[in-house]
Amino acid sequence: MEKLSLDQIKRPIAAEMTEFEIKFRESMRSKVSLLDKIMHYIVKRKGKQIRPMFVFFSAGACGGINETTYRGASLIELLHTATLVHDDVVDDSNLRRGFFSVNALWKNKIAVLVGDYLLSKGLLLSVRNKDFNLLEIVSEAVREMSEGELLQIEKARKLDIDESVYYDIIRQKTATLIASCCAVGAASTGASEEVVAKMKDFGQLIGIAFQIKDDLFDYDLNNKTGKPAGIDIKESKMTLPLIYSLSISDKSEKREIINIIKNHSSDDKKVKYVLDFVNRKGGIPYAAQKMGEFRDQAIKMMDDFPESEYKSSLIALVNYTIEREN
Repeated sequence: MEKLSLDQIKRPIAAEMTEFEIKFRESMRSKVSLLDKIMHYIVKRKGKQIRPMFVFFSAGACGGINETTYRGASLIELLHTATLVHDDVVDDSNLRRGFFSVNALWKNKIAVLVGDYLLSKGLLLSVRNKDFNLLEIVSEAVREMSEGELLQIEKARKLDIDESVYYDIIRQKTATLIASCCAVGAASTGASEEVVAKMKDFGQLIGIAFQIKDDLFDYDLNNKTGKPAGIDIKESKMTLPLIYSLSISDKSEKREIINIIKNHSSDDKKVKYVLDFVNRKGGIPYAAQKMGEFRDQAIKMMDDFPESEYKSSLIALVNYTIEREN
């Protein structure tokens, strides 16, 4: 099957995505000029917009895109952008996708208030239009993401993460967001609870595959992500290639690697030693295989939906998310 570019995948919803950008920009407007300037900065630096694409394709595959779909996509972007702005404050991060973060340019106090503002805009957008079912789906996702972050922090202290705990963390931290995109898309069409739940499960499988792909970038010395190899190890993050490699190691090898991650994660030579260890143990092909299994499971779920250009593009988007190079 030929590899499609994101623009080719987007084609069936190109007009909707253009209209969505206008509506989304509108939903972020403020009478306070400082806030308006920051909103403009955030909108200009938007990424590939994969999340709204999942919303629109899911709606298309479940019955058709309508006004509620636009609000659902805006709600997800508003609440997700709020969590990213807050994350950058928590992580004391100065960059987001290669650009200065809000807190780097306007300081923490303003960034926290901006995050609160985005949250309130999302809540009001739903409440004013009585989209309570969409608000419930997205609020659940934000709760799960916060719990996932805290679970990871708790486990990172002891570094006692096995494969099942790893899946729990990424299910909550990453997969729940893509799951909410697919569920919101379905719910916006008035689909049954059963169909909405099915789309949520579909999104969760994609989200897990997506995160494993992200974890694999950390072991690719030639990656194009702009993220230096070994950054997860330097941040003491236990990801699937490393967890698997440790699980098939003897006690002394395990102790040595854990000691490096705990106490020497800022030493480039020692981080390189851990990267080599994972390569040697086959952690990368193992993680890639697991990623493929989650992707295949998700695509299989689409068998129950009627054929349409939206469904075909949704499957193409799934493949794109795990074949991407950044």
